[in-house]
Amino acid sequence: MTNPQYPLPYPQPPRKSRTGLWIVLGVLGFSILLCGGCAGLVATSADDADTPTSSVSAGSAPDDGETIAPVGSEVRDGKFAFVVTEVEPPVKSVGGDFLSKTAQGEFILVHIDVNNTSDQPQSYFGSNQKLIDAQGREFTNDTEAEIYLNDDIHTEINPGNKFSVILAFDVPIGAQPAALEFHDSMFSGGIRVAVR
Repeated sequence: MTNPQYPLPYPQPPRKSRTGLWIVLGVLGFSILLCGGCAGLVATSADDADTPTSSVSAGSAPDDGETIAPVGSEVRDGKFAFVVTEVEPPVKSVGGDFLSKTAQGEFILVHIDVNNTSDQPQSYFGSNQKLIDAQGREFTNDTEAEIYLNDDIHTEINPGNKFSVILAFDVPIGAQPAALEFHDSMFSGGIRVAVR
């Protein structure tokens, strides 16, 4: 029971919290910074992309309006120069007796040289490269298969140095490779070279 001499004070209104507002503003600010950073990387990579040493209109290559360099040409994208040195006949599996990888279809194995044309080390990733077949379909590399074919599949290439690697693409049986699309990074525009 309350004493009338000392009435209870009126309850204070609840204090409004601004925590939610600060969280929303923080998330929005971070999103803007992240998008701005990605846009900057894309713009920088697009500016870095060099034109190919030589190029022709797509002949046996996919009919998508892009120009591609002829077979055996050195092509450049960003800080890397690429040369296809060999395309092996298709195989069903790669590796040895104990460790191997079997293709869903068949593997197209492409030997390439990658040269660093810049004045600082650059990272090479096989996952940035694509194979395009005669029907215009794009295929990514098979990293696990490449592990069984190469000593290294990812490396830092110092300025002026060359890295030789075998790319593996798992394609449907009978698919005809037409071109490779090389990228120096996941953000670059890429350049195509015919493989047949």
